[in-house]
Amino acid sequence: MNKNEKFVITINREMGSGGRTVGRKLAEKLGVAFFDKALIKALEEKFNLTIDEIERLKGRKQNWWADFERILQIGQGMTAGYNLPKSQYANEQLTTNEMFKAETEILKGIAEEESCVLAGRSGFFALRNHPNHLSIFIQASMPHRVERVARKGNYTQEEARKIIDKVDKMRENYVKKYTNTSRYDTRNYELVIMMDKISEDDAVDIIMDFIDKQTRMG
Repeated sequence: MNKNEKFVITINREMGSGGRTVGRKLAEKLGVAFFDKALIKALEEKFNLTIDEIERLKGRKQNWWADFERILQIGQGMTAGYNLPKSQYANEQLTTNEMFKAETEILKGIAEEESCVLAGRSGFFALRNHPNHLSIFIQASMPHRVERVARKGNYTQEEARKIIDKVDKMRENYVKKYTNTSRYDTRNYELVIMMDKISEDDAVDIIMDFIDKQTRMG
């Protein structure tokens, strides 16, 4: 990846690993926008961005995402995303084929218009053919994840473990269904980071060093 050209960084992460925070901090460091699944979902619902509506918009105007960018006032240096309410933490909605297609087109539209960091389940696959793409996987051991989810959500250790198990299963089923691969297959990523013994800021430094080396190599 060359950071001196328009780029997209996709981050897939295990729940409780701190991957979303890493993505947000990385975007801030690079001075680009940060998008996560909650924002994409909000866009789909607020603007009725079904695959049919997206195709209509694309047919009417090639840079359809640029219009939304102006409407939403999303730009470089701004992070975009939402924290889900506790009640929704382990209750991710099922995704239909049409919703997956719409999400994929939104991700592609974002990446075509600006450099950005995207955190979500399908970004690594949807943007696999982007000419300047860095794919990252953030993971951690189960004890690390349980402790973090329990602390942040005020859960017991047992509750946190059940939530993680449920979300892990849902996310893996989602990826397998729509991409025919596994989110745990490291061949899908250029960089895999284990978070147990490092902070989110340490992870950002590792990624930035990796990006700088790739940029120098051209």
